Amino acid sequence: MPIAQLEVDKFITNSNGYTIFDVRSPSEYNRGHIPGSISLPLFSDEQRRIIGTAYKQQSRKVAVNEGLRFFSETMQNIPGQVIGYMEQTKKGTIYEKIFLHCWRGGMRSNSVAWLLDLYGYKVYTLAGGYKSFRQWVLASFERPYPLKILGGYTGSGKTEVIKKLQASGQTTIDLEALASHRGSAFGSLGMESQPTQEMFENELAFKLKEVFPLAEGIRIAGTGTKEIWLEDESRHIGKVGIPKTFWELMRRSKLYFLEIPFEERLSHIMKVYGDFLKSDLIEAAYRIEKRLGGLATKQAVAFLEEGNIEECFSILLSYYDRLYKNALENREHLELLLTKIPLADVNDEKAASRVSEDLEFLRITK
Repeated sequence: MPIAQLEVDKFITNSNGYTIFDVRSPSEYNRGHIPGSISLPLFSDEQRRIIGTAYKQQSRKVAVNEGLRFFSETMQNIPGQVIGYMEQTKKGTIYEKIFLHCWRGGMRSNSVAWLLDLYGYKVYTLAGGYKSFRQWVLASFERPYPLKILGGYTGSGKTEVIKKLQASGQTTIDLEALASHRGSAFGSLGMESQPTQEMFENELAFKLKEVFPLAEGIRIAGTGTKEIWLEDESRHIGKVGIPKTFWELMRRSKLYFLEIPFEERLSHIMKVYGDFLKSDLIEAAYRIEKRLGGLATKQAVAFLEEGNIEECFSILLSYYDRLYKNALENREHLELLLTKIPLADVNDEKAASRVSEDLEFLRITK
């Protein structure tokens, strides 16, 4: 069967539901890959290093010869790996469609595609390889998505409201879940390791694609407009950053601000973080020492060592309130974007419905 090469838009659309194999080296894959793709390296990291060194220091011919030497070893194993994976995951028979790519859509993907074609698979390769996919990812953040931003001081339960909005049928993207971080100094506690910056961007681009498919235009206003709810975030969530253009779009979007008393938010923070190890909490406090200030950090740590979690978190919550207030006031055209939603506490069961209703039905203060 002939091997088909697809441009990135068609590759992403047509591969939905099928297996994508990434034949780049393990380190390339770990840095970032198409969400859901499977690592099937033609060369190991060390083999790729040897080939690259030969190309730079000797010649293309020497590099090709090195590649062929490794190639002959690996190609014996690849069909078995593919067949084993397809059988294990029950993704079809030996004649199932397979999508694969390398970095630039060159020798590595073409070689593996040729081999799998011999075994009877219908194979599709990605024109321009993973490099073209990354260009698509970055371009996706330039689209004028209609966003609604859920704001509020730390401890307002914004993540919980986002989940309730999703459960009620609203379109949402949980940036903190994608980043595997809750955004504050304690944000990594109880979470898995953060993805790389590249992988965070790839996952976000795919989430946006789910809402607005590639061939579908984006309606800014009017009947049938899709709007995406996002939690208000600073530019960085832990070690990963929201793409600049997309974050700036978030800053220009409507902001629904949950107004919850300090004491209620403090109580919520204590429930979320109060049971973590004292040593982890102290380490987290020291991470923001430069911004929090030496004296305040010393006081916060002293309260932790005494077991007085409430007083420690009160200091930290006051710090984050000032930080958020400054960021809020620096928003351009804030008076046109901001809708305040006063709530008695974080567990207000009506929060999601009050947030998602039309403005004229909200009892708001401007």
